[in-house]
Amino acid sequence: MKKLSVSSLVLWEDNDFIAVNKPPFLSTLDDRVNPQNLLALVRTHCETAQACHRLDKDTSGVIVFAKRPEAYRHLSMQFEHRKVEKVYHAIVDGVHDFKQHLVNAPILAAPDGVVKISKRDGKPAQTYFTTLEVYRQHTLIECRPITGRMHQIRVHLSLLNASITGDEQYGGKPLYLSAIKRGFNLKKFTEEQPLMKRMALHAKSLIFNSMEDIPVTIEAPYPKDFQAIIRQLETNR
Repeated sequence: MKKLSVSSLVLWEDNDFIAVNKPPFLSTLDDRVNPQNLLALVRTHCETAQACHRLDKDTSGVIVFAKRPEAYRHLSMQFEHRKVEKVYHAIVDGVHDFKQHLVNAPILAAPDGVVKISKRDGKPAQTYFTTLEVYRQHTLIECRPITGRMHQIRVHLSLLNASITGDEQYGGKPLYLSAIKRGFNLKKFTEEQPLMKRMALHAKSLIFNSMEDIPVTIEAPYPKDFQAIIRQLETNR
């Protein structure tokens, strides 16, 4: 991964918090495989920064860091009491028509990192899904998680037979241009690569209360790979 600068990622900042647009393929916290992580990067800008929540390594989008312990506690309590409004966008396999569709299915995280639905042992998990755009073989979905369980959106979409494109762990398929573009011809002796080399999930926005209890809305633009896949889906309807 190329070297990143915090200034290129900052979406919003005040004396207590800093919100950044996390690039894909970058861990939120320490990663044994890759020494570069988002927290270390943000600490070059504010050495006391603490991550108030996490995103999966492959997920892009808005994430908030607290600059002071008081700010960290303030926002952590909002997450704990489900006062933070989170919106994700996902491109999923298949055509789906969801209108504020609620999935209320308990989630259990296994030791190997795979998450599954478990009514007996799982923790409560609720997500609302709404269709934003329908393409020929895919759908752009707005996801509003009420709880914040690991892999929650991914598992709940899989339960709806609407796995996130590229999320092979939960049934998603890589998207190749040859699958959507009519008359596509691959150059001889060339191996086709997926349009996106990760799952198509982006943390689009976050609403929380500042230390002064003023609502703060943060929006994160799509990264280049998400923009590119949307463009191809729109072009090849």
